[in-house]
Amino acid sequence: MERRISSSLGNEASTRPRHSPAVLPEGTSTEDSATPVRSRARAKNSTFTLTFAAAAGGADPATGSSPGAASGSMRKGGGDRNFSGLWGGPRKKSSRTPTCPGERKPYVTPMKVLIRRAKEERRARQEAPCRVLEHPPANGLLVPHLVEVAHRVHRARERLLSGLASLVKGEAAIPVKRCRFCSEVHIGNIGHEIRTCEGPNSASRNSLHVWRPGTVRDVLGFPYCYHLFDRVGKPRVVHKEKYTVPRLPAILELCIQAGVDVERYPTKRRTRPVYSIDGRIADFELDDEDGSSEAETSPEAWSCQSPLPQTSSACTAHAGDRTEEITVREMSSRTLQSWLEMRSGGVRLMRKYGVVTCGYCPDVQVGPKGHKVRMCKASKHQQRDGQHAWQEATVDDIVPLNHVWHVRDPAGDSVPLANELKRYYGKAPAVVELCVRAGAPVPAQYRSMMRLDVVPPARDEYDLVA
Repeated sequence: MERRISSSLGNEASTRPRHSPAVLPEGTSTEDSATPVRSRARAKNSTFTLTFAAAAGGADPATGSSPGAASGSMRKGGGDRNFSGLWGGPRKKSSRTPTCPGERKPYVTPMKVLIRRAKEERRARQEAPCRVLEHPPANGLLVPHLVEVAHRVHRARERLLSGLASLVKGEAAIPVKRCRFCSEVHIGNIGHEIRTCEGPNSASRNSLHVWRPGTVRDVLGFPYCYHLFDRVGKPRVVHKEKYTVPRLPAILELCIQAGVDVERYPTKRRTRPVYSIDGRIADFELDDEDGSSEAETSPEAWSCQSPLPQTSSACTAHAGDRTEEITVREMSSRTLQSWLEMRSGGVRLMRKYGVVTCGYCPDVQVGPKGHKVRMCKASKHQQRDGQHAWQEATVDDIVPLNHVWHVRDPAGDSVPLANELKRYYGKAPAVVELCVRAGAPVPAQYRSMMRLDVVPPARDEYDLVA
């Protein structure tokens, strides 16, 4: 009986004129008729389906209600959204994956602190539109107590490059391996068999690396940035100057801005602080004595200059007889000490001199602001028109660690590291691993990371270890 009623009503609804008023089902008030046509049709179909099911089977076994109660609740609800049990429960919101490939780097300073600083700077600018900047290096002057630190960092960098070159290319050289398809580095005679390759066609190789001989650049690669002749007057490099402004290692640019003078990269040194007028920097210092050298310090002149020899190679050639008397163990200890000194000095310099990095790619820029060159190819770069998403950088951004696998007893490098035993291996920066292999003592801050207290089992004992 119920089937005949539902079919007849359905035929009547289908043969009804298009512009005629809709006939409401029995028990539906005029208030429910204000709902859209699609909602009313969905409610009518659900009502008839439930009425037919209740008439055929009696009460609903899931809810224990009578047919009249079920149809009444559906007529009152106006849709099948109240019957979540028929469709597997309500739809849940998908939780965001904590580690996404295109996720942005975490901020060094919390966002609330950055907002509060911006509000304080805006308030100070409104109270005094024209004022003299007092604190260096924002006023264009050098920080006096950091000039010597910058020179020590510069000298430590030169000693580090010279020591790494002797450890990698000398007579008692320690072999360095690098994967052909990714940036993985291994210190040893034989590359490891740990399946961590993410390069092209890695699935066909079961994520195994394809090793080839490495160089000093693979052990320690400094990211490059644009050189700023005037970091206060012109802190940004625009896209048109992409090929005219020279690029240099970021740690070297940081030392230059902090007080180190390099002949190849001239920079402007001020003797008086600059003014801030409505947030814009105004410099009233006369440049009469520097007027003749403007053509030499322009970006066009930089591109025409011939490259000068690096200081590291000159120091190595000058002190050739002295380096022959130093043993490999002493050389590795001095190299490791230079690396630690360079990182600690870089941290001190970055507390005063601004360094920014892209939130999605490893590009860095030393200065108060990031450049405007559209060269970002990381996640969401289409939304930014290829520009970088600049944020505060850390010392790991300008001096990358480049971690490698470490084993306490490599067994003469005759057996490669096994993928099954990777949880027993430690890790260390490539520079630290290279110097420790050469005989340098392990630094205290890397002992826990290198897992010196863990003895890895043999391959045939892997199943016997809990």
